[in-house]
Amino acid sequence: MEFYGTAWALVPPIVAIVLALITKEVYSSLFLGILVGGLFYSGFGFEGTLVHIFQEGLIAQISNSYNVGILVFLVFLGILVSLMNRAGGSAAFGRWAATCFKTRIGVQLATILLGCMIFIDDYFNCLTVGSVMRPVTDRQQVSRAKLAYLIDATAAPICIIAPISSWAAAVSGFAPEGTNGLMLFIRAIPYNYYALLTILMMVTMTVLRLDYGPMRSYEQKARAGEREKEEQKENRESGEESGNGGVLALILPIAALIVSCVIGMIYTGGFFEGVSFVDSFAGSDASVGLVLGSFVALFVTIVYYVVFRVLRFHACMSCLSEGFKAMVPAIMILCLAWTLKSMTDSLGAAEYVAGVVERSAGSMLSFLPGIIFLIACGLAFATGTSWGTFGILIPITLKVFPLESGNPLAIICVSACMAGAVCGDHCSPISDTTIMSSAGAQCDHIVHVSTQMPYAAVCATVSFVTYLAAGFMKDAARSLVFGVLLLGVVLYGIHAAQKREGAKAQSQGCIQDAVKES
Repeated sequence: MEFYGTAWALVPPIVAIVLALITKEVYSSLFLGILVGGLFYSGFGFEGTLVHIFQEGLIAQISNSYNVGILVFLVFLGILVSLMNRAGGSAAFGRWAATCFKTRIGVQLATILLGCMIFIDDYFNCLTVGSVMRPVTDRQQVSRAKLAYLIDATAAPICIIAPISSWAAAVSGFAPEGTNGLMLFIRAIPYNYYALLTILMMVTMTVLRLDYGPMRSYEQKARAGEREKEEQKENRESGEESGNGGVLALILPIAALIVSCVIGMIYTGGFFEGVSFVDSFAGSDASVGLVLGSFVALFVTIVYYVVFRVLRFHACMSCLSEGFKAMVPAIMILCLAWTLKSMTDSLGAAEYVAGVVERSAGSMLSFLPGIIFLIACGLAFATGTSWGTFGILIPITLKVFPLESGNPLAIICVSACMAGAVCGDHCSPISDTTIMSSAGAQCDHIVHVSTQMPYAAVCATVSFVTYLAAGFMKDAARSLVFGVLLLGVVLYGIHAAQKREGAKAQSQGCIQDAVKES
């Protein structure tokens, strides 16, 4: 095939991403990216293009058992969220939270804290944090774009540094045979600079009330009291039949979901057949485990609501279709994103990137962590998958730096793979986590992508420089301190520039007023 294993393999996702950012329309942009991939694969033949797109692409991805499990999990989550909203649990939590968090800073910090507490899975994190905190942030006039960023910036970053998570299980599965994958994951945590710096950056910007780029205008509109379309829609729908549930109507389903998902995951890993907890979690099937856990949580929630008369049985059943419909946009985007990924796979994007990494490993070894970070960022951004990036780059890295050699660059480079994959996934408009964050916050997807990208770009730049420093220092603590100081300098520079800009605008306004008066 003419385009196989070349830079052309990355063209389809780049086309989709660029079109999405230009047109602000995600469905057609994804499909056009898929179409380009199909044309490249078939040599621009009509029949071959259609067969590859639909039979070998879309149908194959939708019929994939792991993907089906993720879709079922999303449907169950959508139903659960619909139940909590209809029962009044979200509204009750919002009223309670309003008495505890009475400032914009307080509700944003609470959103970050809740996101850090839900570390089991990024999908679960996005939808749960969004449904819980959306009424609270709306009340404090925090924009949906900012809420979506806070959700997205805690979902994957917290999962990639949490040993008990579906992400730890995924990374463990990519470790070479004979290697303790979970131990490799744990050893890489101190070097995961993008995740650590992203969380620090969120907290710092929240405390300093610092916003820049497109996000600044959305925050100004929210503070001015302008309501977003999604909020108006919620207000129109608030007249529907609702339950009399309190805060417990929200806490119980979430607690049941967390506990049952953990049990479901270790069940699929063989925990109840004698396998240790750590090994069962590392060897779990996240897709099946999350489906089992979410179904149990849904069953427990319905029984609790009906028995304690929080919600009538008929109202509970009507939430089934409502929850499904709420997830349809996210499911459509996910299916198209998976199909686009299959196009890049069939064009040999993995082989091309692997060749680039192996060619760069021969020289300038101390620069390799930074190089791997950039390659992982680009691959995850173009393909929209961090887990796929793990699978491509981690085995290559460990082939270049075997763990048995004792070279500290092995762990640093593995962590650079993981951090870069999360970074690219965080920025990519075709990433499932980005899609779920938009869905959880009920924010327009392209608005979320365009407003969070400048934030992620700053943190990615600081992380890249920190990985370059780590390649020479080979010490996690000193490199992290360097990264924290560098991030502080950059944020201080942005803050100072905004102050100067504000002072300049104020002085110009005074001059104009004086001219008018004269």
